[in-house]
Amino acid sequence: MRLCLDAPPDVLGLRKRACGATHAPSLIMGPIDMNSQETQRVLVARIGAAHGIRGEVRVKSFTDDPLSFGDYGPLMTADGSRTFEVVRARMQKTVVVTKFREIDDRNTAEALNGTDLFIERGRLPAPDEDEFYYEDLAGLEVRSTSGEQLGRIVSVQDFGAGDLLEVRPPRGPSYYVPFTRDFVPTVAVTDGYVVVDLPEDYLSEERSRPGEPGSE
Repeated sequence: MRLCLDAPPDVLGLRKRACGATHAPSLIMGPIDMNSQETQRVLVARIGAAHGIRGEVRVKSFTDDPLSFGDYGPLMTADGSRTFEVVRARMQKTVVVTKFREIDDRNTAEALNGTDLFIERGRLPAPDEDEFYYEDLAGLEVRSTSGEQLGRIVSVQDFGAGDLLEVRPPRGPSYYVPFTRDFVPTVAVTDGYVVVDLPEDYLSEERSRPGEPGSE
């Protein structure tokens, strides 16, 4: 299962650094519950409007293959109080018309409009070499190649040109660093930091671009 970049911005993602100046695609994205490693959950879909009178609903899937959001078993609500099992699903334009076992009529379907559906982090496959879940990147210290502390990663974004690490410095506005091997040669998740190799004057140029993320 691959989760795509139209998930909300506070996300758990599996990121792969790209070689050179190009960017590898996002693999897994979705908000998480940060209470504990065992209970971390990944958003995979959101129930939308009812479809017809037999309990079908329109679902916004956050998976690269929109029909795969139910591949990892029953889905749960944010508070874990309800679970939903996909009986059948079909594409209809940009949404997935879905029949859940637990929804039998239109009234029930309408009451669930806007419900987020999650899976537990533990159901996801282990990342491959040089791949990193967003949850593993968020909060890591960002260091320069000389060891200077530049801030911490607060999010991973994509505005159309590839993955960007949003870095919040000790002072001043946040800024973005392309998540490529050229810009981020070292990712030491276990040790709690990444190393970035920024061109001279990169930070001043990044913050001076009017109208762009990170500009004042």
